[in-house]
Amino acid sequence: MDYGKMWSILLILAQLMCCAVGHFVFEVHHKFDGEGEAVLGAMRAHDLQRHGRNLAAIDFQLGGHYSPALHALYFTNITIGTPPVDYHVQVDTGSNTLWVNCHDCESCPKKSNFGVEFKRYDLATSSTGKNVTCDEEFCHAASSSSNKNCPAGTGRQCEYSVAYADGGTTGGYFVRDNFRFNQVTGNLQTSTMDGNIAFGCSMSEDPGKSVDGIVGLGRANETIISQLASSGKVKRVFSHCLDGNRGGGIFAIGEVTEPKVNRTPLVPNESHYSVNLKSLEVGGIFLNLSTNFSGTGSSRRTIIDSGASVAYLPSEVYQQVLEKMMSQHPDLQTRIEQGFTCFEYNGTVDDGFPVVNFHFENSLSLPVHPHSYLFLFHGNEYCIGWQNSSSTLPRDERDIFLLGDIVLSNKLVVYDLENQTIGWTEYNCSSSIKVRDEATGNVYDVGSHLISAAAPTFTLFKPTFITLLLFIVASPNELKDHVLKFILVSIFLLHFVTL
Repeated sequence: MDYGKMWSILLILAQLMCCAVGHFVFEVHHKFDGEGEAVLGAMRAHDLQRHGRNLAAIDFQLGGHYSPALHALYFTNITIGTPPVDYHVQVDTGSNTLWVNCHDCESCPKKSNFGVEFKRYDLATSSTGKNVTCDEEFCHAASSSSNKNCPAGTGRQCEYSVAYADGGTTGGYFVRDNFRFNQVTGNLQTSTMDGNIAFGCSMSEDPGKSVDGIVGLGRANETIISQLASSGKVKRVFSHCLDGNRGGGIFAIGEVTEPKVNRTPLVPNESHYSVNLKSLEVGGIFLNLSTNFSGTGSSRRTIIDSGASVAYLPSEVYQQVLEKMMSQHPDLQTRIEQGFTCFEYNGTVDDGFPVVNFHFENSLSLPVHPHSYLFLFHGNEYCIGWQNSSSTLPRDERDIFLLGDIVLSNKLVVYDLENQTIGWTEYNCSSSIKVRDEATGNVYDVGSHLISAAAPTFTLFKPTFITLLLFIVASPNELKDHVLKFILVSIFLLHFVTL
């Protein structure tokens, strides 16, 4: 037996095993990987920085982990250019501009906090890419562009900038290129569709981020959804369902027909998904909401924001919520971990702590269960997901309610910009929803996803692996020894690559 040839064959099989697993739809993961103090600090720093700032249905693949102590914030893979290149971008309903790092950016970080190299968009290497100029309608419609600094007829590049209240900024110029999407074509089925999208090529970015860019899904004209809608490809309706039990969930563009979702109106003329809070109860007891909070009369401005990890409450509301939460446990010792109030608890949190229920216009309520707003830090130590907005957010946002992922998990949330409403319902995010294809009128199932952050996936059900198993069974004993040694080495290498 020529064992040199045998090793060559096995090496080819191993390469097939590593590379055969791929995804042809958007993959969404959490932004921060890790646990303990580093992640708590990263979540809080990220939120401070951010708030210091029609004819199809489209399926995005959602992934990651639900616990803020392990991961925070969702990101997806987007495919841009010719030849196509994949980028990891944060999914953010609290901002509007889609941008990725630019090839020529000198100040952009090269690696994330976790050592992952960032990809940069290079206009020169894409045969379908081109600059957006001041003459284009998009440049004047984009909320982040300044018309007076970009006069028509000059042929100049259309620049953009996003300034955050804490002084952090990102900016560069707009480009346009082909994007690859997954159009829903049947029950749990998709096919590839292309769209021409304008996006930002960032020339400056603060060094603390962990992905290649951001896909803003806000209410402004330059969002990817608004662009697709203006070209007649989709309606301005999208939804997500963050699975708080296992991670992942559902994320789709299109009108949801099932489940039925009650809606509340969006506050007009705002860039955020802002709604009017009517009342707040903790364990069945309604709190006293001061009229000093942002809003008029009995309404309080509340922002729904998937780009935030936790939830922010005005100071006096924060204090009331904590008091009601801890009233059954007066002897519980608390301590501060990276700005979060934490404590040790040995019981079941859903039995020991109250449900917090937000009430909005049109009798729409938003219940938040203890297992959502309390998350394990390590061991049996829990941290509280509520934050005091008066001491953490910029001055002009200290009297607002801002509800992030810990509030939105285990709920189907529908953002309907066609009717300027938003709604939600508690839902099993590991199941599926029904979305209408406006081109045909057909209604299709869109299922949940749970995508691992690791690129290659090792599975016992791939044909190449089954072939290798049959090869082992049919081989002489001496050959089996070599094959088994090879498998052990391969598993070790696969594990090392996916760390």
